[in-house]
Amino acid sequence: MPLVLHNTLTRRKELFAPIDPARVRMYVCGNTVYDRAHIGNARPVVVFDVLYRLLRRLYPRVVYVRNVTDVDDKINARAQANNEPIRALTERTLRAFQEDMAGLGALPIDFEPRATEHIPEMVAMIGRLLASGHAYAAEGHVLFSVPTMADYGRLSGRSTEEMIAGARVEVAPYKRDPADFVLWKPSTPDLPGWDSPWGRGRPGWHIECSAMAEKYLGVTFDIHGGGQDLIFPHHENECAQSICAHAAPLARYWVHNGLLTNEGEKMSKSLGNIATVHELMAIAPAEAIRLALLTTHYHRPLPWTSEGLGQARATLDRLYQALRQSNDTPAEPAPEAAAEVEAALCDDLNTPLALAHLHELAARLNKAKAPAQRVAAKSALLAAGGLLGLLGQDPEAWFRWTPPGAELLSDAGVSALIERRLAARKAKDWAEADRIRKELSDAGVLLEDGPKGTTWRRAGGAG
Repeated sequence: MPLVLHNTLTRRKELFAPIDPARVRMYVCGNTVYDRAHIGNARPVVVFDVLYRLLRRLYPRVVYVRNVTDVDDKINARAQANNEPIRALTERTLRAFQEDMAGLGALPIDFEPRATEHIPEMVAMIGRLLASGHAYAAEGHVLFSVPTMADYGRLSGRSTEEMIAGARVEVAPYKRDPADFVLWKPSTPDLPGWDSPWGRGRPGWHIECSAMAEKYLGVTFDIHGGGQDLIFPHHENECAQSICAHAAPLARYWVHNGLLTNEGEKMSKSLGNIATVHELMAIAPAEAIRLALLTTHYHRPLPWTSEGLGQARATLDRLYQALRQSNDTPAEPAPEAAAEVEAALCDDLNTPLALAHLHELAARLNKAKAPAQRVAAKSALLAAGGLLGLLGQDPEAWFRWTPPGAELLSDAGVSALIERRLAARKAKDWAEADRIRKELSDAGVLLEDGPKGTTWRRAGGAG
């Protein structure tokens, strides 16, 4: 099935044709590890996890690289504010990021390189840029000379004036041009630094990704991804460095997800209008958070609300209920069963359409009567869910989710009360049966009586 992606570089949807169909290569900009990941950080992880799942279905081998920025002025400032070593801060924060993203159902990736472990590759690339006349050294700094690249700005489509204003570039006397950006900068004794031909210092942000992408994926690879806020200056500068260092493009397809908004305003830590993934997982199942991130097309802004998160949980309740009611029906491997969902995702990751097909498959399962029809319907639903990273839990585990640390009635306690209620109903003691139902409801447990007996689930929404 052909895959079509919106390419930021050409500003249109294009048929995806990998350089080597036997080995598709993708690089996505990762997190700067100085604080817990917020929900805005999670969107690209979830979006490109879906793309990774789709690529692995379409091609025999996919190499996925997502970097870790562990040398940065924000990290230095946070470590100083916390009065802790920089390495301790980055190690702790990286572990938290990995745990949170795994909780959201993101598959393990192939490589997660850290900037601090690839300084030699950065120094080597800076050396090539100096040798070719695309960079210059000045007062302990090395800067990329923007005027030496004729089509600088092609990725973002901005004019020189817009780029200078948008980058909030530092005004410095050692710059030859206001748009020039730092490849290497000096470090004082209290800051992280490495020896280099230009003195002890540390890399600029942009050179990190160019050097690490080259090491793990080669000079030119297939897909470079990230949030739309990275198009300029980060990805524009990555393009410039890599093209000028190798006389070859960095990536063939540039894919960018839209940003999360709150009341129409971009979410950011500086504005204080954003929640961390860890905080959200204390009030809602992680799978509901993942689904909420997929309800809007990845290329568009996503308004994040507690109501939307609650709706995502209710949606999963319905889907898992279809699976729960077919718990006696086996599922079989169904490589072609999720064809409708796969087709939706192949159309530039159209997750809203894919989710609509997921609902159709659940309805098909609910209506199926013949055993063979039920097996086929259940297999299709699970296969489709797997493409989106959903429906991988046991239905009973889904319905019995509880917030971490909450003091709730135990599963055993719930079962005991259900047995007492069943006994009361057999004795036609309806008042006692109703009292037990209310006791369970007050404890956050909802009962559902059906032909196969009584099932239950934990109540509670996202806010």
